[in-house]
Amino acid sequence: MSMFCYQCQETAKGTGCTVKGVCGKTEDVANLQDLLVFVAKGISVLAEIAGQHNISTKEADKFVMEALFTTITNANFDRGAVVQKIREGYNVRSLLRQRIEHNGITIPEGLHSCTTWQSEKEEEMEKKAAMIGILTIENEDIRSLKELLTYGLKGMAAYGEHAMNLGYFNDSVYKFLHKGLAATTKDLSVDELVSLVLECGKNGVDVMALLDKANTESYGNPEITEVNIGVRNNPAILISGHDLKDMEELLEQTQGTGVDVYTHSEMLPANYYPVFKKYEHFVGNYGNAWWKQKEEFETFNGPVLFTTNCIVPPKDSYKERIYTTGSSGFPGCTHIPEREDGGKKDFSAIIEHAKRTAPPKEIETGTIVGGFAHNQVVQLADKVVDAVKSGAIRKFFVMAGCDGRMKSRDYYTEFAQALPKDTVILTAGCAKYRYNKLPLGDINGIPRVLDAGQCNDSYSLAVIALKLKEIFELNDINELPIAYNIAWYEQKAVIVLLALLSLGVKNIHLGPTLPAFLSPNVVNVLVDNFGIAGITTVDEDMKIFMS
Repeated sequence: MSMFCYQCQETAKGTGCTVKGVCGKTEDVANLQDLLVFVAKGISVLAEIAGQHNISTKEADKFVMEALFTTITNANFDRGAVVQKIREGYNVRSLLRQRIEHNGITIPEGLHSCTTWQSEKEEEMEKKAAMIGILTIENEDIRSLKELLTYGLKGMAAYGEHAMNLGYFNDSVYKFLHKGLAATTKDLSVDELVSLVLECGKNGVDVMALLDKANTESYGNPEITEVNIGVRNNPAILISGHDLKDMEELLEQTQGTGVDVYTHSEMLPANYYPVFKKYEHFVGNYGNAWWKQKEEFETFNGPVLFTTNCIVPPKDSYKERIYTTGSSGFPGCTHIPEREDGGKKDFSAIIEHAKRTAPPKEIETGTIVGGFAHNQVVQLADKVVDAVKSGAIRKFFVMAGCDGRMKSRDYYTEFAQALPKDTVILTAGCAKYRYNKLPLGDINGIPRVLDAGQCNDSYSLAVIALKLKEIFELNDINELPIAYNIAWYEQKAVIVLLALLSLGVKNIHLGPTLPAFLSPNVVNVLVDNFGIAGITTVDEDMKIFMS
């Protein structure tokens, strides 16, 4: 095989991509991304040593977050960008080594080769990449747990980078990033790795809390909002991904230019933040979940800015309208460089491009409602509690997570439609596009779909559950009338799952398939200890959930 990757739900044949990624990632990029993670591991091994002696690891913290984010599913397809990042890693590793030695600390001999291996030649990089892939770990259970840990760390890194871009930091999160990544280079037992995976979940809660604080202190608490899904007759930019700092700077720079801004997919929740509502040229949301972009980008007509992952390899007909920034990238598309310290990104190129394009073609009309993050729902707590006590609301269903292109994901639309009228869906992430435009109605004025926001806002759903546990004076979060039927696609969903497990949530149903990287024995551990289950049919699962 020329590559091996099984980090996403759509991996080939449910076992692993071996020739080209289903996502569109080529074999050389896949292998070079493995090497980038390898170099990041070496940096983390050294960062652990530095941290033990109170030596600054600032550059290492930033690099490891960016490197892991670059390798997340659908983020960066650009070989040149990955090679450049590997070379940057060499420099960060060298700087860290020098700093440790300058402080009189002797670096132990016999450390993993990821702390020293280096070559500037791309052909040597590719040879090395072929030698350090996932399958070089022979024990299936050890491999499974190390990959589960690594994917959790990738999700943590994504959320940590968003917070960092807003000037919010958590040293304990960075410390665990290094601890977890370094652990994958060591000969550890199954029990030790299981413990690290659960610790990863705890740190996942912490990093999502940090990002929640960063977002709300920067842009206000999300408000219940009716989001326009129609269009206006102006040229426009479509912003996709997840990064709200990029959103802020794009809105600032497009103000007064005659160019409108629309959100796409996971950027929809930007519409809920008070600070962004002041921009009259911020029109609303265009389109649906990420996987429909080939059709919807055609009709949008204007340029599209990817701030993070969720790129589908673009068609030639609109490829020149695709711009990337941050950890995202695609060969042949214009990449907008990082902001200098204290500065802002320069979006002038995409703005000028937009001025030359036709307005978006309208593909739907009306509004959708969202903005039910924890602060907003807590304000409605009395109304919600009364509805539960009166029996108007029998059960809540957490249907957060990711959407995807597989036909099997129709299950989530059908499940939402089949839910009894006295149930409420709590959602976050792009999984909501399977049902957020359905006419599901409300219960005593409470919408039956409560959208908390992006995938990272699954934290809000946990806060809401913990608040309800407190109000109802329960001893166990699992005593609440809440069921979990979660869809997953990539690594940010992995850290959300681990975070829920760390909070003690049990009996989570995960679909449309269980991860390929979970060995049978690891699945058994999750089933025995946490009640993890897959999905079957809507009718059968409904019987289980409503029993």
